[in-house]
Amino acid sequence: MLNIQDLKFDEKGLIPAVVVDAKSRKVLTVAYMNAESLAISMEKKLTCFWSRSRQELWLKGETSGNYQHIVSITADCDRDALLVLVEKDGPACHLGNDSCFEDVLFQSDERGDFTLEGLYDLLMQRNADRPEGSYTTYLFEKGLDKILKKVGEECTEVIIAGKAEDKKETIYELADLAYHAMVLMVQMGITVEDVRDELASRHIIDHKVKQEKMTS
Repeated sequence: MLNIQDLKFDEKGLIPAVVVDAKSRKVLTVAYMNAESLAISMEKKLTCFWSRSRQELWLKGETSGNYQHIVSITADCDRDALLVLVEKDGPACHLGNDSCFEDVLFQSDERGDFTLEGLYDLLMQRNADRPEGSYTTYLFEKGLDKILKKVGEECTEVIIAGKAEDKKETIYELADLAYHAMVLMVQMGITVEDVRDELASRHIIDHKVKQEKMTS
């Protein structure tokens, strides 16, 4: 492995870790480690990261079962970034994708740009097919209580990122919240149109209330 003392952590005590599939050489995700999480990773031979939003250690796969077994950890020439080769037990992305860089929230294809309706349809299909190893399948199989718990957790992470005034992290966490909220919608049979209609009705009500206040 490597000597932790030789590494250059940033001012927050963190170092970026690029996680790569040892077989396919595909980049799976980019996360952060501190000295403690790196030591745990080296000891357990499993990737352990530091969650910047939750401010806690995060052993990949501890809840999903999608562990990443470490083959090797090497540092770059400046000793301020890590390359982690792994053999994975399942998808690296919490959205059920093989890699975080295949995230449906940030991709376009021949059908056009990303839409909420497109994501909703995909989640509907995942619920119907229940593909093995998918995080989305995991949520639907665990049921409503698990989905609600994840929505609550993502709300907290949005609050933490927003309070820190970290725009990039807040956008990331809002995307996570939107995804889990839409899983809840599929679970409960709520459509995108249902939510759009509710928002439209609120806009009309607010407009009338403002008019009444102005004329009173």
